[in-house]
Amino acid sequence: MSCPDCFKGAVLDGEPTGSIVASQDGAYFAPGNGDTKRAIILLTDIFGLPLKNSKILADSFAQHLGCDVWVPDLFAGHPPLRVEQMQGVPERAGLKLGFFGLLKVIWGALPSIPALYRNRAAVADPRLISWVEKLQESKKYEKLGAIGYCYGGGVATRVGATTDLFQSIVLAHPSPPSDAHLRAIKAPTAWSAAEEDMGIKAARMNEIEALYAGRKGKADFVEYEIKTYKGTRKMMLMLILASPAHGFAARPNFEYPEVKEGFEQAFKQAVEWFNKTLPV
Repeated sequence: MSCPDCFKGAVLDGEPTGSIVASQDGAYFAPGNGDTKRAIILLTDIFGLPLKNSKILADSFAQHLGCDVWVPDLFAGHPPLRVEQMQGVPERAGLKLGFFGLLKVIWGALPSIPALYRNRAAVADPRLISWVEKLQESKKYEKLGAIGYCYGGGVATRVGATTDLFQSIVLAHPSPPSDAHLRAIKAPTAWSAAEEDMGIKAARMNEIEALYAGRKGKADFVEYEIKTYKGTRKMMLMLILASPAHGFAARPNFEYPEVKEGFEQAFKQAVEWFNKTLPV
């Protein structure tokens, strides 16, 4: 575990209460309270399982939804980023890095470029699909939901567009999707978007909403919801394949009340979306 001081406000308080399951390729498991018909798959940002935030989020979802929550190891034990590589990133809307601040962040991320390539879509997506199929062989859940943060949101979008594995999806400031995947996504989808996002700007979010709306009245229409949280920001570093450097719904800085509120509201949105689209 990296020191929380290396990335101020990014590590959630508390300790995970679930467990790592060796038989499920080292995935983290947060058990529910007996609901075995549905489960949630939480797809992490590029800090992966070593950062405890995803585990704490999984525990909270399991408690609020009353169902099992799984966090697969998307990176086979080698996440691209460590917490200390992301120093100096803005933590709320309106704060600017400046040239030298941006240079510092890019320089710190350069060592991660090979790992990002090793975990490109052509590798990551089949890895997740195989993992979910293996999980279902033993658990046989009737309904699966997926929530993806940053990198994990990109994976959720692509897998949701190319398979029928998920019956509900939540995307929290995901990596930028293609129009083709948005047109093909097969499950009801909710978005928790940042107010400022260099990867998905406001104009692009309008296009994304138009793509969903354009399916209304057609056989392939899926229910959707898009919420933007004010005072939040996620930086996307184009020089490292648009990998996320900050996500208010995954690594919030609670020193900023608006970021804390955005984090809490995005969590609430996800719980309500899953209860709506994956009824018990």
